[in-house]
Parts: sequence; structure tokens; C-alpha cells
Amino acid sequence: MAKTVLVVDDDPTQRRLVQAVLEREGFAVSQAENGGEAIDCLTTGGGADVVLLDMVMPGMSGLECLAELRAAGVTTPVIVLTANAGIESVVKAMQAGAQDFFVKPVSAERLLVGVRNALQMTQLTAEVGRLKKHNSGRTTFDDLVGDSPPMRMVKALGVRAARSTIPVLITGESGVGKEVIARALHGASDRAGRPFVAVNCGALPANLVESILFGHEKGSFTGAHDKHLGKFKEADGGTLFLDEIGELPLDMQVKLLRALQEGEIDPVGSKRPVKVDVRIVSATNRELDRQVAAGAFREDLFYRLNVFPIEAPALRDRREDVPALVDHFIGRFNVEEGKRVVGCAPETAELLKAFDWPGNVRQLENAVYRAIVLADGPFLKPHDFPAISGVAMPTPEVDAAPAANATATSTELPPMPEAPVRILDGKGHLRTLEEIERDLIQHAIEVYAGHMSEIARRLGIGRSTLYRKVREQGLDVDLEQGAQAT
Repeated sequence: MAKTVLVVDDDPTQRRLVQAVLEREGFAVSQAENGGEAIDCLTTGGGADVVLLDMVMPGMSGLECLAELRAAGVTTPVIVLTANAGIESVVKAMQAGAQDFFVKPVSAERLLVGVRNALQMTQLTAEVGRLKKHNSGRTTFDDLVGDSPPMRMVKALGVRAARSTIPVLITGESGVGKEVIARALHGASDRAGRPFVAVNCGALPANLVESILFGHEKGSFTGAHDKHLGKFKEADGGTLFLDEIGELPLDMQVKLLRALQEGEIDPVGSKRPVKVDVRIVSATNRELDRQVAAGAFREDLFYRLNVFPIEAPALRDRREDVPALVDHFIGRFNVEEGKRVVGCAPETAELLKAFDWPGNVRQLENAVYRAIVLADGPFLKPHDFPAISGVAMPTPEVDAAPAANATATSTELPPMPEAPVRILDGKGHLRTLEEIERDLIQHAIEVYAGHMSEIARRLGIGRSTLYRKVREQGLDVDLEQGAQAT
């Protein structure tokens, strides 16, 4: 989904010029000719991802508009535009809550860099907030991505269940986000901030299930060198999430049922039971009623867990949530990978929305992760999702004959020696890959006269990767001159 920039300026010519620059780079643009229109757009209208705000306008000034926006709780990043570059104007704008400022007339490059920086800062802030909530156990249903009818139903049921300690069973296919729903249940309840302990019952070793869940005393069995509390005790006062509950062995189902009924556990080797206060949330991608009929799951435990069922919808049943999920993952992986991807190209958004996603949200997350790592441009293209689009990554074009008006970097070069970079050392052994790579990049810098774009194209790597390698290996090149040469 394209990011929207709101341009607020009383000069229609200025608005059109800025709009042309932004739309050429794939941004959506909306306009406002005064502060009042901007406030209406951001508080009751469609909103925007970034605001470009003129400082001097008739009626309400840019600073007054900015102050009202912040007072109304609008956190959208604002970049102010001013014809006066005085330090006092800049300080006032920053104090009022602006993130950046441009001095008119602003170049297209400076405008785009500023907008992308603002979007990146928004993503950083959102990711920090998400991690804080996740680590403190305060994720709520407001943090769940998606507003489709199935997700609204999940949120409505979850909010009701969170108000009590009723056992909840979350069902759904693998990868739909059952643990995310469980964390929201915990964060929306009065146990928020207390321990949230997740256990994958399908990954527990058969001979250690009882010890892991209920704990053990020191010396209770071979290898028990220390006392272990167990997952129930770790979650005391909070929530215990039993994922893939259908995988739990039958003998452990009996002990789990007793723990749920009595509110106490029997650690291995302990002489007396231990009281625990735990809210149980379980999840499965199996049909437990069929397992009960087949004798693979205890009927009494099934009824004990299935008091309040919540079905997590498959991603193909809520396709309208795909753009929001993609934007969420782009923001997250931008932060993790240090990338600056703005969003998806329109054709990519349609492609992702139309796909069935048999692996659900987990598959979408991994697909976006791979695309972010490989992407070279600000917008994800279909070839960044080859497994879905069937479109391969384009290879750099090499002209058979240089055009007459080609630059010096594209003209024919003098013949190069057969082996300009040695692969063997003085003793006839292979040199390390790092040494060969260093010599190859240095040779390319000399051959192409420091033109970094041409060097990156010839080596088949991105410019950012090339600059990083040049710095890491201390190669002899003027990076500023090379950047100007490109």
C-alpha cells in the first residue's frame, strides 16, 4: 500500500510541484490549502503517513496548525517548509513537534530523503513500542493487525474472554497467529504485566513432559542435579499458553486435568502438592473432537479446555488484511535489517492480496522478510516475491554497443589482462576469499575510475553493499568523489 503524504500550502503551484515529485516516486499525495483543512484531514478524514506543512499561511499559521494537531493527539510526523532559514524559526518548529524542516525552494532529492527519514522514524518508534509491550506482557487486541470481519469477531470475543479467567481454546490452521491472540488475551486481562509462559506441547520430549510442566525436586531422578520449578510455577499469577495441546501424551492429560481442576501441581519427587494461580489458554490446529472420538484425547480434558473457543481465521479468509500485515512486516524488518523500504508497488500489493497463502500469516511474514533483504529500491516489486509471482530477479543489462551519447563509464575500456586478480599465493595455495574479493574490488575501482554505480553494476552487487565493503576493507577510494561520479 502506497504511503500518503499530505501537502499543506496556500500556494497551488508549490503543491503541484511537490505532488509531482512525490508521485513520481510512488507516493500517494493529498492536498490542503490551509491549516483548518489539514486538521480536518488528519483528525476526521483519511489521514496521512507524513505531513509537509508550510510555516506561513493566511489565517492559521503552520506553527498554530502543528500545535493543534499535537494537542488533538495526532502523532503523524510533520516536516515544515519555510522561506526563512533563521535558527529561531527552526527551533520554534522543532519545539512545536516538527520532525524536520525544509527551506524553500527544496530540491527533489532533499524532499524525498526527508519524507523517507520521517517514515523510517515512524517505523522505529512503532517497533520499539511493540517490543516494549511484547516484553512486558501488555500486548492487547488493539495491537492485532487487521480489521476484516473475521478479525473483528476474534477481537470482540477476545476482549470478552479477557475480562474473566475462563479457559480459552484457540483453534485454527498452522501459522494463523494463535500465540499472538493468546498474548493479547493476557495483555487485555487483569494479569497484564505478569508472566506469560508459552509451551509447545508437541516439542516436549516424551520422558520430560511431566518435569517440564510441573517441575521436579533435586535428586528425584537421574540427572536432576537441581530443583526445577516447571512451567506452571513459572506462570504463577499470570497466563500459561499450551500450544498444540492435541500433541500432549494421554498420561500427561490426566495430570493436566487435575492441575486445572484443583489449582495445584505435583512436582516430580515432591512430597506435597504446590498451589498455583494460572490462567490457562490453549491452542491447536487439530480437530480435538475427532481426537476424542478416536480415543487420542481425553473427553473430560477437552470439555475443560473448550469452555470458550475462539477460531483464528485463515489468511485467505481475510484477504483485506494483507496490505496492513505487509506494511506491519515491512516496518518491522526495516528496523531489524537497517533497510528503508517504503512499501509495495501497486501491482505487488494486488499480487499478494490475490495469493491463497497456505502457510497463512507466518508464510506472508517470511515472504516479506526475504523480499526486504533482497530489495534494492524503495518499493517491493513482483520479482522480490519470485515464489509467488513466478517472476525472476532481473539481471543487469549489458549493452552490446555503447550509445553515442554514453558517459565515460559506459564506453569501451582498454583490454584487461587475463588474470588481473591472483587466486594463488606465493606458495601455490589458494588465497582467502576475503583477500581475493578485496583485490577484485580495488581492481574494479581502478578500471572504472571510481564510478561506484558502474562498479556495483559490473560486480553484480548493490551500491550500499559496495560502499560497506570498501569501508570494511579500507580500500583506497574517495567515497565522496565516487558518489558524485555516479
